[in-house]
Amino acid sequence: MIYIETGSDDVYYNFGLEYYFTVEKKLPDTVFLFWRTTPTLMVGKYQNVLEEINTPYAKEHGIHLVRRMSGGGTIYTDLGGWQYTFIQHRDTDQIDFREFIEPVVDALRELGADAAFNGRNDLTVGGKKFSGNAQYRLDGCIVHHGSLLFDTDIEQMVAATTVDPYKILSKSIKSIRDRVTNLSEHLPQSLTAAEFKECMVRHILRGSTDEYCLTPEDDRRIRELAAEKFNNWDAIYGANPKFNIERTGRCDGGKIQFKMDIQHGIIRSASVYGDFFATLDTSVITGALTGCRYERAAVLQALCDHGVDGAVYRISAREMAGIIVD
Repeated sequence: MIYIETGSDDVYYNFGLEYYFTVEKKLPDTVFLFWRTTPTLMVGKYQNVLEEINTPYAKEHGIHLVRRMSGGGTIYTDLGGWQYTFIQHRDTDQIDFREFIEPVVDALRELGADAAFNGRNDLTVGGKKFSGNAQYRLDGCIVHHGSLLFDTDIEQMVAATTVDPYKILSKSIKSIRDRVTNLSEHLPQSLTAAEFKECMVRHILRGSTDEYCLTPEDDRRIRELAAEKFNNWDAIYGANPKFNIERTGRCDGGKIQFKMDIQHGIIRSASVYGDFFATLDTSVITGALTGCRYERAAVLQALCDHGVDGAVYRISAREMAGIIVD
C-alpha cells in the first residue's frame, strides 16, 4: 500500500488528486489517502443538488459544494472530520465495500472504539452512524472513499442538509443526534483531530513505509483537474437530473408563481401565474427564463436583459430571481 499526503483541505484539490492517481498516474500498488476539508457538502453522483441541501444556508456560511464521482447520499464534512480513499488498480464490475471497510474498522477497534459495519455502506458505534462509504469504477480501477465523523459540527451538518422549510431545526438536530455520533465521544482517550489521523494512518498502513510525495508537476496537473472536473458550475449543477419545480412568492405587488422544467441545470420551459399587475405579457418573462441557467445571478441578468425589471408592479426582477432560485 502506498500512502500519499494530500497536503490540502480543499475538497476540489483532493478530488482532483483522487482522479489523477486513478486515471493519469497509476502507481504499482493500492493508493491510500487520509484527508479532510473545510466545511463542504458532498453530493452523490446521481442526486439533485437542489433537493439535498439548504442552498441559502450553505451560501451564507461559506460551505463549499461538490459532486462526487460516486453514488450514495449527501454528506457534510468539515475540519472536525476525516475522509479516506483507497485506489486499487483492478478491473471488476462488482461493488464490494467490505474489503476496504475492514482495515478502517480494525484500526478503530485498536484505538478502542467498538466500530461495526452495518452491511450496506455505513459504520456504526454504539448503534449510531459515524461513517458513510461509496465506490465507483473508472478506467480499470476501484475507487473507494468514506467519511469519518470525529468532531464534526453536527448542528451545522443538520442545518446545511435540511431543505424542508417546514422542519424545525431543533427537532432535526435531536433526530440526527439520535442516529449519528462523533467518534471522539467513543474513544477511551482524548485525541486531537491530528492525533487521530496519525493513529489511523499508522494502523491502516500496518508497517508499510511506502509513500509517494507529490512533485510540482503532479500538483500543477491536480489543480487543473480540480478546476476542470469538480470546481465548476457544470460539474455541480449541470449533472442534475431532469426535474420540475414550483416556486411561489408573495410580494407587495401580489402573488407570483413560477413552474419550471429543469434539465442539466438549465430552465427548459417555464410558466408564470399570479394576481400581480404588469405592463408586459408573461411570455416575456418565460422567454427570459427559457434556456437560462438555474442560478440566481443568471436568472436576474436574464430578467433584466429582457426588460422585466420595473414592468411588474411592485415586484422587482431581484425579488423574482430570489423566488425562482432561493
